[in-house]
Amino acid sequence: MPNAGDELHHFGWNACSTALCPYAPHPHVERRYLIVPGLRSSRIHVLDTKPDPRAPKIVKVIEPAEVHKRAGYSRPHTLHCGPEGIYVSALGAPNGDGPGGIFMLDHDAFDVLGRWEVDRGPQYLAYDFAWHLGHDVQITSEWGTPNMIENGLVPELLLGSKYGHQLHVWDLRRRKHLQTLDFGAEQQLVLELRQARDPTKTYGFAGVVISLKDLSASVWLWHRPNGQWAVKKVIEIPAEPAEAEQLPPLLQGFKAVPPLIADINLSLDDRFLYVSCWGTGEIRQYDVSDPHNPKLTGSVRLGGIVKRSPHPAVGPVNGGPQMVEVSRDGRRVYFTNGLYRAWDAQFYPDGIKGWMVKCDVEPNGGLKLDPNFFLPTEDGYRTHQIRLEGGDSSSDTFCYP
Repeated sequence: MPNAGDELHHFGWNACSTALCPYAPHPHVERRYLIVPGLRSSRIHVLDTKPDPRAPKIVKVIEPAEVHKRAGYSRPHTLHCGPEGIYVSALGAPNGDGPGGIFMLDHDAFDVLGRWEVDRGPQYLAYDFAWHLGHDVQITSEWGTPNMIENGLVPELLLGSKYGHQLHVWDLRRRKHLQTLDFGAEQQLVLELRQARDPTKTYGFAGVVISLKDLSASVWLWHRPNGQWAVKKVIEIPAEPAEAEQLPPLLQGFKAVPPLIADINLSLDDRFLYVSCWGTGEIRQYDVSDPHNPKLTGSVRLGGIVKRSPHPAVGPVNGGPQMVEVSRDGRRVYFTNGLYRAWDAQFYPDGIKGWMVKCDVEPNGGLKLDPNFFLPTEDGYRTHQIRLEGGDSSSDTFCYP
């Protein structure tokens, strides 16, 4: 990037299957451009992957001042290509407080159109978002405002239950808040969302980073029984005991390693859910054919705050499974080990040495680490989100079953 200090985090394609929705005004867009926000700078880069995807070129830079002026938001985070434009979530206001929310870019010139919400109701914190396009519903989650996260996890805010612990349900067409789903104040950092890929379904999964009760992490199911939205815990992953001297200062008083669910992902057939445990160094695979009763079907250990589980290619590694991406055929799972610079230093004080790895998936469940696929970064670089050429399991939202 031409400027320092962007801290690239999440990014996405300009176009996807939503362009085929019956009401889409832009059905002829091409999956060609990657929209790449800087989470710390609020600067957005547009990369053209043609003619050579191995050498993308920056063709447009949207400066922070334009985002601030047109949308009233800053710190852009998650990006999805929608039927009528490109949706971008943002953590907060230009001054670092809230509220956070969603703004839109147009499909053609990538101009900032403005804030998405018409009636935001009680929603204040923001993070991820997911759609049920067949039902005109949007779900959003919560992290914290920029002032709550940019200098690291603030223990006083965490123990005071000030980070996000709710989901919000929206009328997608009317851009109106409908319902708040509270997980309970002890469930802190309700982050990643993965909705059923089948647009006829009305359920999805949300990852919760940590419970104040016992340091466990969990995955919750949102669903719509009897016409009203509800949530319930369907997976709980316990903390693992550890000696204080093995732990970073932030965790020494607890004498345990929290799993710290940093990402989740769902295969395109809605069968397997992948859960990355950045703290304990584990990637888990669950069969969620029955979303109310997930079954653990695979696990791979790599890295971790204490264990530093080895990779066959290089031996012990640091960091742990963080962002996870799944190929469209469901046979390959990729993951990286960097979360966010200020938070990396708190949980891995010796520094994150960036890498990316791959697991192969057995057809009926099970994960096997590819012993030959280990991509280290140059010193000083860290890895985060992965996008696969031509699309992946989280690049598209579908209008047709």
